[in-house]
Amino acid sequence: MERRWVKEAANGCKDGLDFDPMKEYMVLNGSQRIAVAVLCTSLALLSALENLAVLCLILSSHRLRRKPSYLFISSLAVADFLASVIFACNFVEFHVFHGMDSKAVFLLKIGSVTMNFTASVGSLLLTAIDRYLCLCHPPTYKVLLTRGRALATLGIMWVLSALVSYLPLMGWTCCPSPCSELFPLIPNDYLLGWLLFIASLFSGIIYTYGHVLWKAHQHVASLAEHQDRQMPGMVRMRLDVRLAKTLGVVLAVLFICWLPVLALMVYSLTTTLSDQVKKVFAFLSLLCLVNSMINPIIYALRSGEIRSSAHHWLAHWRKHLRRLGLEGNKEVPRSSVTETEADVKITPWSDSRGLNCPEC
Repeated sequence: MERRWVKEAANGCKDGLDFDPMKEYMVLNGSQRIAVAVLCTSLALLSALENLAVLCLILSSHRLRRKPSYLFISSLAVADFLASVIFACNFVEFHVFHGMDSKAVFLLKIGSVTMNFTASVGSLLLTAIDRYLCLCHPPTYKVLLTRGRALATLGIMWVLSALVSYLPLMGWTCCPSPCSELFPLIPNDYLLGWLLFIASLFSGIIYTYGHVLWKAHQHVASLAEHQDRQMPGMVRMRLDVRLAKTLGVVLAVLFICWLPVLALMVYSLTTTLSDQVKKVFAFLSLLCLVNSMINPIIYALRSGEIRSSAHHWLAHWRKHLRRLGLEGNKEVPRSSVTETEADVKITPWSDSRGLNCPEC
């Protein structure tokens, strides 16, 4: 009976009560709070800087910011940047400093974190679909996916993410529904609905990349049948293998960073959690920051066009600094990226390493 009253108070079911009962969710001890503060701040800072750098490189290039592929990567960078900053600030404030907010402010904060992580996964799905269209339907890619359609799709995705994430702020709280064991004010039925929504996005990503790999295997088999004498065997046989390795890295990162957190959320729907399990969940939640930190490396910094943009940007600033007398008269070294990747034109399937298409 006492536990039920605490739950009701913690979730704002009783008017006029303060948020002290929310301390039931603040389970970390002193050393754990220090560890969380250091890890969360470090990961968030690295993730924010990486995603900010990707955004600057894309926005500074007129050619890149007009391509649908890089619009999706920009959306991913924006979502990961905002998720890193908002998650870190709120997570440290809640678990380390035990900050107390009003019901509306707390729901706004948790909704903002949810929205940006949901938009990040949604951007990953749109990026996967973009790669599928670019690699599997190169003749009609530019007709199927114009810049206007890409922007419209991104707009729909962000609006849908916001709508799903701010439902608790709009009134879907856990009174009289059962309250979540992991999140104050959040009902179990809403958490279940969000989990199903995220699961559908991940299923779309896995299906899309699986279809890309299957089409790549068909492409290689066709080349082996018709060009056995002209194409070197090693190139012919390693093409889909390299693509499989790249897709394996993409999916492995998704599973490692998201599966433990989602599994504990599902588990919390079925039973009452101990404080030890809640502590484990608090640390596992930092894996979402790891995913936001790795995404720029997988989807952006491995792109030859973005690396070329980075080289030109650095060369510009070196020249500017040299003019100001802040740097010696050393010759700026030329990069092979500029010479070999910036304007290279390849056939479909050739850039299997990073799933990047210059024509996209």
